[in-house]
Parts: sequence; C-alpha cells; structure tokens
Amino acid sequence: MGNLRRTFLNLIAVAVATFSLGALSTANAATAEDLNKDAAQALQTLYKTSPVAASISKKAKAVLVFPKIIKAGLVFGGSYGEGVLTKGSNAPDYYNSVSASWGLQAGAESFGYVVFLMSEKAVNYLDKSKGWEIGVGPTVVVVNEGVAKNLSSTTLKDDAYAFVFDQQGLMASLSIEGTKISHIKR
Repeated sequence: MGNLRRTFLNLIAVAVATFSLGALSTANAATAEDLNKDAAQALQTLYKTSPVAASISKKAKAVLVFPKIIKAGLVFGGSYGEGVLTKGSNAPDYYNSVSASWGLQAGAESFGYVVFLMSEKAVNYLDKSKGWEIGVGPTVVVVNEGVAKNLSSTTLKDDAYAFVFDQQGLMASLSIEGTKISHIKR
C-alpha cells in the first residue's frame, strides 16, 4: 500500500509542476515590443556587471537574449521564458527556452541568460533546427566568473558563449545544458 501511495503522490507532484509551468508560460507570453525592451534592458544590466560580455558582443554574429526565465518545481519541475535573437540590423526573431528537471527541488526562481553566437555555423544551426537543445550541435561555453577571468576577444574559439545572470550579476552554478530553444512567432 505504501508504494501505491508514493506513486499517487508523485503523480500529483507531476500534475502540479506541469500546471504551474503551463500557467507560467501563459502569463509570461509577452508582446514583441515588451520582449525587445526587456532584452535591451537585460543586455545593459549584463554589460554593466560583466565587461567581458560587452567585449564578446562586439565580435558576435548574433545575440540571443532571454531576459526572464521562470524556474519552478516540486520534485519535478522545469523552466520557461521567451527571448529575442538579433543579427546586426536585421529584424529580430523570437524564441522560447524550455527545460525539465527532476530531483530534490522545491520552489521557484527567476534568472536570465544571453547566448552570443560567434560563428555563422552556430547562427545557421539555430535558424535551420526545429529546436536547438543546448549540449547538442554548436559548442556552448557557459561563462561564470572563473571562466570570464581567462576570456578575452583573442581567446574566443568556441561557437557560442552563454552568460547566466540574475539581478545581482553572473550566477555561478546554474546550468542551461539540456535547455531546448525553439522559434516562436510574435
């Protein structure tokens, strides 16, 4: 009887997490104008806290900005956010960021991340893929404070560099590995 009860409680936890993410994604749906404004503000915040990010942006072929990702969970969880891809003077494209997780977790948090696409190969992969899962395809280096100290515009060798941040600056231990990025219409 204990296993049946545990299975039932796990199913309830999955349902709550799924419902929460669905509600978050609906509530989080922003207009193109809102996304553009939030992305610009997020970039300015990142550049103020990380001069390396500002330097890398000058060499990037495209910049993908997710200003606000909501992560929630109760045993099972996930995250969702919408972002903007800018390529020079081209009109922006819009994407969502989705991930799922399980394990010891409870609560919610908010963060943002920016991916600087450094090569045409990385930009083309994002354009042509039906959904880019970070960790598959172009090489993405997640930049934390330690990596940032050894990074300069002359040492940039990878396809993409990602900066994960919150309102206080770079986040040290949050991974975006396994996150799926898909094109959306706005």
